Amino acid sequence: MEVTNRYIVTKHHIEGTPQESDFELKTGALSLSVEPGKKDVIVKNLYLSIDPYQLNRMKRKSSSQETKDFAGAITPSQAIDAYGVGRVVASGNPDFKKDDLVAGLLSWGEYSTIKEGGLLNKVDNMGFPISYHAGILAFSGLTAYAGFFNVCKPKKGEKVFVSAASGSVGNLVGQYAKLFGCYVVGCAGSQKKVDLLKEKLGFDEAFNYKEETDLKSTLKRYFPDGIDIYFDNVGAKMLDAAIENMNTFGRVAVCGVIAEYTDKGKRAAPNMVDVVYKRITIQGFLAADHMKDYKDFISNTTEYIQSGKLQVLEDISDGVESIPSGFVGLFRGDNIGKRMVKVGED
Repeated sequence: MEVTNRYIVTKHHIEGTPQESDFELKTGALSLSVEPGKKDVIVKNLYLSIDPYQLNRMKRKSSSQETKDFAGAITPSQAIDAYGVGRVVASGNPDFKKDDLVAGLLSWGEYSTIKEGGLLNKVDNMGFPISYHAGILAFSGLTAYAGFFNVCKPKKGEKVFVSAASGSVGNLVGQYAKLFGCYVVGCAGSQKKVDLLKEKLGFDEAFNYKEETDLKSTLKRYFPDGIDIYFDNVGAKMLDAAIENMNTFGRVAVCGVIAEYTDKGKRAAPNMVDVVYKRITIQGFLAADHMKDYKDFISNTTEYIQSGKLQVLEDISDGVESIPSGFVGLFRGDNIGKRMVKVGED
């Protein structure tokens, strides 16, 4: 059997802020059978993760392209791999059979062909919506969990600041911190998001950074006794302001620097004298560094979800053609929670 596979590609390398016109919807014939002797797995994509780091892959050159396989450069006009969840429709790999629910590196399209050795795992649905396996129970959730507990090394009662706090990772960091017993303040880009952080997610305080003219003074107002932990998702001036307000032996987990992805001129320039004399630890990290903690992450997170202690925020659009607008919207701050695209019906 043969189908028409629709998928999204970039027209060219993208420098600066992405636009929908940078992308193109392509179609191609795809056989839903595997050639004898090959171990390919053909997957019908159901939900695809939309993440800001992909922009660095779309640039002509970025240092991130040299560090991890999944962050490698994307060639214009070629299929774009991304994390997602789907159903197996055909398999030459004995580890997978037709109708298995799987998650791994799929592609921005309706179907994906996973070669032998590609990242693909069976999924135990555990009674949750399938979308959870592309978001909270996947790398977004592990990033928040490992970043907070392993990198930040929190102590109960410590004061935590989270930037981009209504995003896919930030909202979970704040919730994990509250469940652990910390005082948590988040920032976001609208009053609607600020209200959500306080009223639905239980943040102690939150503010709209777009309404603040002096971020250093703003953080002093919310943290009169200083910040112990800063979970950084944006970089730039927010990191500078947080460093100035950090306590001695404060910890900064650098998860992302989305403000710098589209504008090299916004690079952070923290006061390094503060870093030295306050003995501040600044550590970048990737979720892939913490796979040994995956079982603990899943066990604790599923328990929190089932007990109602952890709220799941998803921002889902429909159809492969909505991928470009979903991706571009990340850099306008359109999303609340984990942004993904529902590509197919299960």
